[in-house]
Amino acid sequence: MTTSMILLVIGVAVVLVAVYISWRAGRLDRLHIRLESAREALDAALVRRAAVCMELAASRILDPATSLLLAAATHEARTAGPEEREHAESDLSRALRAVVDQERFRERLAETPAGPELMAELDSAVTKVIYSRRFYNNAVGVTRQAQRRWLARTLRLAGHTEYPSYFEIDDAEPATFAER
Repeated sequence: MTTSMILLVIGVAVVLVAVYISWRAGRLDRLHIRLESAREALDAALVRRAAVCMELAASRILDPATSLLLAAATHEARTAGPEEREHAESDLSRALRAVVDQERFRERLAETPAGPELMAELDSAVTKVIYSRRFYNNAVGVTRQAQRRWLARTLRLAGHTEYPSYFEIDDAEPATFAER
């Protein structure tokens, strides 16, 4: 083998390695973009659920104590800082379940003019939170796995981005939703 052939083989190998590294870096970048989009969708779903819960609390359909409980949990979820958010959202989920799973809740809500529409919005908001959280946590898992690979760690392909964390809340839907 001549010197020019050896240089050509080395050159091709270097180009292939560079293309592979570039592809891995691009994939990691796309995963981070997907993660940010999933986080924004989760935040939007949580805000929408809080808005529907506040509307329900203010609707005068519930008794005053139940309205106050739901409004307080909603306020806490909306104003919680990043460290307390998971806990506050879980509290809102539990408060919402306590309200919706009351005896004859659906019947009382259906008897009001805006009741069926409010119930449909509530069903939709709760379902979107569940799916948004699952999608976000899936994106976190895939991104973490990509960041843990030896090439990404060795060459710092993720740069200085934070290691993504899962968003764990109690988002079980009310029992009356499951019965439908």
